[in-house]
Amino acid sequence: MRVFVLSVLVVAATAVLAVPATSYAQSKVAVIRIQEAIARCNDGQAAAKTLREKFGPKQQDLERQQREINELQNQLRNQEKTLSDEARNRLLRSIDEKTRALTRANEDAQAEAQQAEQDAVSEIGRKMMSIITEHSKGQGYSLVVDVSSPQTPVLYADSSLDITEKVIELYNAAGAKTGSAAPSSGAAPSGGAPPAASQSPAAKPPAATTPKAAESAAKP
Repeated sequence: MRVFVLSVLVVAATAVLAVPATSYAQSKVAVIRIQEAIARCNDGQAAAKTLREKFGPKQQDLERQQREINELQNQLRNQEKTLSDEARNRLLRSIDEKTRALTRANEDAQAEAQQAEQDAVSEIGRKMMSIITEHSKGQGYSLVVDVSSPQTPVLYADSSLDITEKVIELYNAAGAKTGSAAPSSGAAPSGGAPPAASQSPAAKPPAATTPKAAESAAKP
């Protein structure tokens, strides 16, 4: 790994030395944390609120279903020695059916939340790209690099090159002029975190419990 990194640095250094000094004098570079900009702009925050309001009740319903399953599992565990075979099998079937229903409901909620989030991010991102392009041309930037991801191949960038705050300011100002409403379908996550599937409001379901597995779990 050291050899590879060293080779990259050597190539990069060679490339830098090969570029005429006049090219640097004529070029301006900026960086932006685009995911943070989308999440923190007015539209992003409003869309995040919409997403929470839309999927909050579904989250609560999933939690209710999980509690019902937990109660049945506790009942099976506590009454294992006194239940008849018929009653035990009936309880096991109920646990299995409810677990499968919860798994399906959770998968549907996650898919819907992710799609809503992607739609909102795409809409805000499209409008923000226009702001970035206009601002960059006005400031004479030759290159704007997104450094949102830790995997971004940028080892160092001076804070003076960061235009994230300025883009958020320009985006909000443009929205105020046009009176544009925030996307209602979903939202970028708050706090500048990248949108991820794991951040959807749906709770992670338990693994489907077969009657045999539930019966084994009930035994001490």
